[in-house]
Amino acid sequence: MLDYDDPKWKEVKGGYKTLYDPTPILRKLEQDKEIKEAWEELWSELHHQGDLGEASYAAVPHLVRIASIQPTFDWNFYSLVSVIEIERHRKTNPGIPSWLRTSYQEAWSAIPYIVTSRITNEKNDLTIRSMLGALAISKGLMQYGILMTCFDESEIEEYLDGY
Repeated sequence: MLDYDDPKWKEVKGGYKTLYDPTPILRKLEQDKEIKEAWEELWSELHHQGDLGEASYAAVPHLVRIASIQPTFDWNFYSLVSVIEIERHRKTNPGIPSWLRTSYQEAWSAIPYIVTSRITNEKNDLTIRSMLGALAISKGLMQYGILMTCFDESEIEEYLDGY
């Protein structure tokens, strides 16, 4: 995992394919400050219409670390890391850099523990669905994870009605 002061942060690109350093926003999440604005920026900068950059991958270990120390995290965490993992398979996105691969994989290994330790107390439907999507993806069940993460309830209902 990159330290916040690692110079590589100044060299990585986000979802717009331009340089983006998410560390100031990650610090805000860690300090539980301006949460709504922080998530809005991370969604905008790390993922843009299916596009990702190295900053997207480098943020995931920090997001998982922060989620593990915060008492609760809403749907944004589970959905954003899931979307990053889903979209990294798109041929137009860069691969995970070798210097980041281990910490990225370790972060994904921690997600089932975060989900299972929190899901029984969660009350918000969107957060529960996002948790289930992240759990499915972490267990290699990508199709189920995509359904839970990328389709809203009305789309799933429409499919089930036709079934």
